[in-house]
Amino acid sequence: MRLSIRQLEVFLAVAGTSKTSAAGEAVSLSQSAASAALNELERALDTRLFDRVGKRLVLNDSGRALLPKARSVVDGAAAIERGARSGLGDTGFELVIGASTTVGDRVMPPLVASFLRVRPHARVQLHIGNTREIAEAVAAFGLDAGFIEGPAHDPRLTVVPWTGDELVVVAAPYHPLARRRARVSITELGEAEWLLREPGSGTREAVEHVLMPHLPHLRSRVQMGSAEAIKLAAAEGLGVACLSQRAIADFVAARRLVVLRTTLPVLRRAFSLVYHEQKLVSKNLQTFITHCMTATDAVENPRSTTHDQRWTRW
Repeated sequence: MRLSIRQLEVFLAVAGTSKTSAAGEAVSLSQSAASAALNELERALDTRLFDRVGKRLVLNDSGRALLPKARSVVDGAAAIERGARSGLGDTGFELVIGASTTVGDRVMPPLVASFLRVRPHARVQLHIGNTREIAEAVAAFGLDAGFIEGPAHDPRLTVVPWTGDELVVVAAPYHPLARRRARVSITELGEAEWLLREPGSGTREAVEHVLMPHLPHLRSRVQMGSAEAIKLAAAEGLGVACLSQRAIADFVAARRLVVLRTTLPVLRRAFSLVYHEQKLVSKNLQTFITHCMTATDAVENPRSTTHDQRWTRW
């Protein structure tokens, strides 16, 4: 495209002042630069836009036809610029966010909802996959940022601690280990049939990380691609599972699963924010991330200010 916003700005200024010298002053250009921009515009359009009447430039029919279109383009560009500067323009904006399964299913929906209540012109695409898939998409610039429940190992990613949750061992109420009055021992857990997520899942990696020091070998014939599938399989008595307390809360309340009392220590895992180290974090993205950080704190730890402090560097 041979046209530029600058050329159209000069055209509008000349149309309003009838002189390239005054037009140049209006758009912060010298008279020669303004004349050159106008000449380039006329060459690009292959038509004269002004009649030369002495030292004055008067719009001709071609110029009058161009005038409203040029004003629309320049005004639109100015609106885009204002919106970019404020980060909150009423023209709206769209963010493409990724989340690993448990985070995407359990944590992000209320955060997105509360964000859209205060930013009604925004649009948020939320893509859900396992931790590896989300990390790979962020590393490939396919997502603006990702919220994941497992570690990210790609050196291209910046990883920021966010929040976390507790992992619990669950089974169907009629499972033999669920009927134990005493705490379930490490030996008994080692002999149990386990239901595990697929490799690449943040839950799988977190489970292995917290359990392997105590249970170096997990017996498993069943691997599934989502926490929801694991939860349903455990409720059907296919084995025991180690899942997010968030993910199984509804089944525990409905008495379809029970949390086993074990001799294991409390099992915790961290959630993280990831973005490409070369990502230019826009004001819109910054606003969304800050909202997620502070809104999560407000729900889980009302007195915490950690995340507010962390994001002030943006």
